[in-house]
Amino acid sequence: MQGIKFHKPGRIIVRLLSLLLVSLLALAACDTSSGIQSTGSSASGLSTKVYHIRNRDVSKIQYRMLDSVNSLRQAAGLQPVTLNAQLTAAAATHSRDMSVQNRPWHFGSDGSSPLDRVRRAGYYGEMLGENISETYETELETLAAWMDEPGTRAVLLDKNARDLGFAWYQEPAGKIWWTLLMGSGRAPVL
Repeated sequence: MQGIKFHKPGRIIVRLLSLLLVSLLALAACDTSSGIQSTGSSASGLSTKVYHIRNRDVSKIQYRMLDSVNSLRQAAGLQPVTLNAQLTAAAATHSRDMSVQNRPWHFGSDGSSPLDRVRRAGYYGEMLGENISETYETELETLAAWMDEPGTRAVLLDKNARDLGFAWYQEPAGKIWWTLLMGSGRAPVL
């Protein structure tokens, strides 16, 4: 007689979220207005592709990320988040600053922390976390990478999150510096 194997609920949720993310990536690949352009061949003879973000695509990319994050949150039984202008401004400032510093890290060239930057941008809810990336990948590929790591996944799936800020800076050669911030929408209790 074979025994029944029970799966841990956490593993099932991660599998469901992974399946959902793969589905979202597949849908995004159907978008024919993508900014992915061929830039010729590499030294190995393979075609190289660079995801070039056009100005007209800014809101589309922000809302695609928001919708994707909310789909992942819904699959985990969490409330959706809304796009927040102050968090997005702080994210944009940090993305540009990481490019200037030429390294992905959470501190600004002036020594500022993520909390310092969100306060400067006028956000007075509790800042819950910041995800960053230096990559040539799309926003959805970056989201998939964040979901694969426990620390960045925890930021995306924080049960207290109500606000999201998302921005990037793209260098002329195509490298993208992504920043995503999550906030509670209410001032921290002291």
